[in-house]
Amino acid sequence: MATRNPRINTVLEPPLFEAVEALAKRDRVSLSQKVRDLLREALELVEDQGLEAIAHSRRKGKWISHAEVKRQLEAQ
Repeated sequence: MATRNPRINTVLEPPLFEAVEALAKRDRVSLSQKVRDLLREALELVEDQGLEAIAHSRRKGKWISHAEVKRQLEAQ
């Protein structure tokens, strides 16, 4: 089945590959799907850290504009 989605090829150390492979088998999904899902979760965590940093500075009384929030998120 052809797809138009961009692709990334990467090399993993054997222990990392085996861990991903075990998770894919456990969840009965392909390696590609498992790597995609893990990457998506990692990116959400990075985004959450950025938002938490913004919230922390706001709790200290430092208010910033919407444009500054957007700039800070894009810099993450």
